[in-house]
Amino acid sequence: MTTSETEVPPELSTATGEAFPAVEIEKELNPGLNKEVAVDPISSEVAARREEIEEQAEASERKREKDKCEALQTLKSAILISAAIVAVAGAAFAITKKLREK
Repeated sequence: MTTSETEVPPELSTATGEAFPAVEIEKELNPGLNKEVAVDPISSEVAARREEIEEQAEASERKREKDKCEALQTLKSAILISAAIVAVAGAAFAITKKLREK
């Protein structure tokens, strides 16, 4: 006689009247013999989603660091160009002053 053929006692049924799912007794009593691993689809989806979120956060952090580095590089370039222009202008004033004195 199998579980589906027997009548389910009321204390083992759910509130909707459905019976609990059948269980393979050998696998439950001897877990070492059970070679099949049941994967909970909800928890695997949660884990996959968490990994996705972590990857997105890491990518966002890398992008922010890259943008910060590029902004710093642009600022350095602007300062160096400005310094070169000021040096050329200073040299031009010094040369014109020397030429006027002669």
